[in-house]
Amino acid sequence: MITERQDVRNIAIIAHVDHGKTTLVDELLKQSGVFRAGQEVAERIMDSGDIERERGITILSKNTAVMYKGTKINIIDTPGHADFGGEVERVLKMVNGVVLVVDAFEGAMPQTKFVLKKALELKLPVIVCINKIDRPEARPNEVVDEVLELFLELDADDAQLDCPFVFASAKSGIASMDPDTQGENMEPLFETILDYIPAPKGDPEAGTQVLISTIDYNEYVGRIGVGKVDNGTIKVNQEVIICNHHEPDKKIKVKVSKLYEFDGLNKVEVKEAGIGSIVAISGISDIHIGDTLCSPEQVEPIPFQKISEPTIAMQFCVNDSPLAGLEGKYVTSRHLRDRLFRELNTDVSLRVEETDEMDCFKVSGRGELHLSVLIENMRREGYEFAVSKAEVLYKKDEKGKLLEPMELAYIDVPNEFSGAVIEKLGMRKGELRNMSTISGGTYTRLEFSIPARGLIGYRGEFMTDTKGNGILNTVFDGYGPYKGDIQYRKQGSLIAFEAGEAITYGLFNAQERGTLFIGPGEKVYSGMVVGQTGKTEDIEINVCKKKQLTNTRSSSADEALRLVPPKILSLEQALDFIDTDELLEVTPENLRIRKKILDPTLRKRAGFKK
Repeated sequence: MITERQDVRNIAIIAHVDHGKTTLVDELLKQSGVFRAGQEVAERIMDSGDIERERGITILSKNTAVMYKGTKINIIDTPGHADFGGEVERVLKMVNGVVLVVDAFEGAMPQTKFVLKKALELKLPVIVCINKIDRPEARPNEVVDEVLELFLELDADDAQLDCPFVFASAKSGIASMDPDTQGENMEPLFETILDYIPAPKGDPEAGTQVLISTIDYNEYVGRIGVGKVDNGTIKVNQEVIICNHHEPDKKIKVKVSKLYEFDGLNKVEVKEAGIGSIVAISGISDIHIGDTLCSPEQVEPIPFQKISEPTIAMQFCVNDSPLAGLEGKYVTSRHLRDRLFRELNTDVSLRVEETDEMDCFKVSGRGELHLSVLIENMRREGYEFAVSKAEVLYKKDEKGKLLEPMELAYIDVPNEFSGAVIEKLGMRKGELRNMSTISGGTYTRLEFSIPARGLIGYRGEFMTDTKGNGILNTVFDGYGPYKGDIQYRKQGSLIAFEAGEAITYGLFNAQERGTLFIGPGEKVYSGMVVGQTGKTEDIEINVCKKKQLTNTRSSSADEALRLVPPKILSLEQALDFIDTDELLEVTPENLRIRKKILDPTLRKRAGFKK
């Protein structure tokens, strides 16, 4: 018999990047009494990864739970970046409703649309939380209209359109139901969750059914499956069958060795869990995202939506440069292969394929940020490898016409920079769809439809063109007809043609040719890119050149040589900069750009063959 479990609510917090999801979860945790009085609590508690803390973004969706008036509220904090959209898509199957967080100044942004569309497709009720109402330029009433327009655009039904609006400042820990009155705490939001989000339903007497939506990994206990109990109960030492909606033949008999529920920031061991509970199950090595755990008497997999396909790919290769193996701990193809396939345990949006070359792997993801976070994690773990320039993944339609992934780019820039942005994106095959003024007429909002490959390497240029004042947001917009060739880079590279150590004298002569990426004392090798030139063709230079000393030419005169400080590239800038005939050598200590063919003679021959 289907019953409701009134003492549980399951919600996901969804929003565009930087609209305050994680800060909101912090406040809900604090005000529900998860922390003891006087306990020191870090900001953005849910962002537990090093990269998440450094960049201020959420990469992995995370579970927590709070108690309010005797009801357990399971909360899932989700990422806002389009590159990690796969994380949002799958966790929505675990919840009965969502809290959509929208910035009171920025309003509905592209990722707001993406995550809301996914929630509406699953017929989930939505609570809209207009956050940051204490911003000086906040415009909550206009934002409410924008959100309702978005609901209409996404074909929301009447029940979804009749959603409650809560006005909050997550930073100050206050919420109210009226934009003009300031609240005192988060109580209005808690009450709205209890009133508006339906209690989970299921049949406690039926066979066990648990859909696994997230996989966690721990080196001590191995894989941990996280999912919601849809029907029946699940107990420790219970024998269950793993089955999958997309793989009808999959039927594996396993035993539940440990069972956990979430309480605040901790996992608490339990003996059994009933319908509506979000549980973590360890001790099953064959568990994957999308699997259903069922009772042996009643094997019925729960349908799981297909995760969106990757749009860009990079080659990850073993580092074979002259400086290979000096800085990394894991350098062989076996290490690289094991690490990439291990990433598939937790990342559903990633694809890893073996190529014809033994020491090269094709890794496909949802965007540049998605892959750069993987690269950064690997180099911090001690891996040394090389990656190629990101390439988009093409498709063909029924008539054999080439299709490529398209993106919608939303750009907010001060009025004086809009011309430069329109010109640059036009050269990258972008089509201007819409143009309007915002923020009292001082900023322009541009809306472009642009091929995904047109945005590769553009972010750095965009920040330069807008003097750091522009905001660029993109969201995947399906596949469209191929738009023609795009020339990525107008400048050539400065290439070292001798191995050794960079000398001030050699660098001083080289800096007249362009911008250098290295300083004196750095090791270089033939074929390594040491800078960027203003001309279109590559230039080979000798940065190891020493001054020939005679009686009249003393070495102390070197001290008078003034070097321009080198331009040190970050990982993202280096990935943006490399061209199709170059590789980025990634080690725990350095990032070096190099030509694929290091020998200058062979490189010239390959150039002629083209």
